[in-house]
Amino acid sequence: MELGFSPKQMSLCPTLPVVRLKDRETLIAVLLNPEMNFGDLYSQGDIDVEGDLVKALEALYHAPDRLITRLISRWLGWMQSCGLSAARKNIHHHYDISTDFYKLWLDPKLVYTCAYFPGENTTLEQAQKAKLDLVCRKLWLQPGETVVEAGCGWGALSLHMAREYGVRVKAFNISHEQIAFAREQAKREGLESRVEFIEDDYRNIAAHYDAFVSVGMLEHIGREHYQELGNVIHRSIGDTGRGLLHFIGKSQPQPFSVWIRKRIFPGAYIPTLREAMDVLEPHDFSVLDVENLRMHYARTIEFWLQRYERHFDQVAERFGLTFARMWRLYLAGSIAGFRVGTLQLFQLLFAGRSCKSQPLTRAHLYNANEQDSQDVQWIRAMS
Repeated sequence: MELGFSPKQMSLCPTLPVVRLKDRETLIAVLLNPEMNFGDLYSQGDIDVEGDLVKALEALYHAPDRLITRLISRWLGWMQSCGLSAARKNIHHHYDISTDFYKLWLDPKLVYTCAYFPGENTTLEQAQKAKLDLVCRKLWLQPGETVVEAGCGWGALSLHMAREYGVRVKAFNISHEQIAFAREQAKREGLESRVEFIEDDYRNIAAHYDAFVSVGMLEHIGREHYQELGNVIHRSIGDTGRGLLHFIGKSQPQPFSVWIRKRIFPGAYIPTLREAMDVLEPHDFSVLDVENLRMHYARTIEFWLQRYERHFDQVAERFGLTFARMWRLYLAGSIAGFRVGTLQLFQLLFAGRSCKSQPLTRAHLYNANEQDSQDVQWIRAMS
């Protein structure tokens, strides 16, 4: 049984792949609850796609929103807490699968966030380094300063800040696997005296720092905890420091994928830029710069999916075919989301109202090579 597409969807992508459903029961299940059941049935092999999976998902993203999707999204919002104990379970569900699993398809430093591509031929490794540098330049880091990172992943940014910019870093994360890897990297690079990796929740950050940074954590804390995060940031940098939030966002307040929230990222919430301001406005932080790297994230995950496919059989052998197909769908669906614009990637730079350490222009953010006309045309072509 083949799943058809509307004329509008066909016009958007005239070379759509074929979606095959196992039987009539599969079709009924998809019609009753398209988003949740499509994801599960694809993972189980009852739905398959012949051709480009990402293109098929791009077309499906244009399907009209359904009441049942909104209702399930609200139910998940009520059921999936991001309190202290629940947050640990949520993070464990995704990040403590196995570091070896992520090594199969991420770059060697295990940077699991949007990269930055200055040019068409930039490799994933180069793009991730470029992203780390971009974050550091935006923060205007100076040797000898202190930085706190909330949600540090496998430690790449903290180590980069200490190694390349001469700052001292305290990095917080509640994923045991990630902290263990980060500590080992710090030891291997001789940076243990400059970077301290702390296995603890961001809400327990104390002391005062020159800068605060969070890359890819805001999506995990739940909107009901934005005031808590704002309090932590203000406690950390007061009115004199500066900070950066890097997060997946949306252009309009819409339900995040119920399937991803159920199977991949429990407790996740994707905010609009206006909603993210609830973190900063109560403390009178000044917004210095906002940048949207949406197409850079689409490109990043394209690299991830290519590498994932090369190791698909290894993943299936270790974790099972359903798991392997589930993660393939998650990665492909994320590419589609960023391509069609249902997902955005914001970098938001801010500072306390009395902050004196900030440049007067944005000239320091980009070098001449990144403004080459050919690269500018390539960025335009990505959109």
